[in-house]
Amino acid sequence: MSEIRMESEVLIRSELMDEIPGLVFGMSTRLGGVSAPPFGMNVSYRVCDNEDHVLQNRERFLGRLGIRAERVAVPVQIHSNSIRVVSSPGTYHDSDGLVSAWPDLYVGVTVADCVPVILVDPVNRVVAAVHAGWRGTAAQIVRVAVDVMSRECGTEPGDIVAYLGPAAGVCCYEVGEEVASRFPGETVVRRGAAIYLDVRKANRLQLLESGVLAARIEESTLCTISEETLLHSYRRDGSRSGRMMAVVGFRG
Repeated sequence: MSEIRMESEVLIRSELMDEIPGLVFGMSTRLGGVSAPPFGMNVSYRVCDNEDHVLQNRERFLGRLGIRAERVAVPVQIHSNSIRVVSSPGTYHDSDGLVSAWPDLYVGVTVADCVPVILVDPVNRVVAAVHAGWRGTAAQIVRVAVDVMSRECGTEPGDIVAYLGPAAGVCCYEVGEEVASRFPGETVVRRGAAIYLDVRKANRLQLLESGVLAARIEESTLCTISEETLLHSYRRDGSRSGRMMAVVGFRG
């Protein structure tokens, strides 16, 4: 499998990312946190969780990666295709992806069914964290991210290493015809009257179309909806769902 689970399955890593010198990457799960059930390791302030617990959860998760919380930049996500280049930590409103070429600056996204897409240019030491739900994916957010990395940071798409993290899988992610019609037929599976969407595959196709090499794309097999013990899922748990975080950056 593509994930390496560590520390009693509280941290998800990537085999391809682990091969890049100086890079730090990891993704939290719902395990190992201090929040009351069902939130557990929730890292989002935008759910009905105790803010002090959220802060402790973030510090626990980031601490396992050797990252200080004050060196992290995160977007306030709006299900768009907006990508921002950042040079300092903090919170960035109205965006669903951040790009950075600064050492010791880590960019992250929070998810609970949407695809966390991590892009790394090891040549120019550029990183991007992208939140790709169905709306952002339909709006080509991953292609926008690759274009921003190329235009603003000199990235060659063929140099990019990509990781598509745990998300709602085609096994469980049922959608309506109005959503399915916005995606390539090869990403839609019909089982009787039910329609299921493979959002990860849709993002993989966008990466390939953008010039990212297939051998440099690692794709998780974990479905947030079915992995009830390990992962948060808004589709499964609604308002009782926490959020996970994927974060990436180069050490200074």
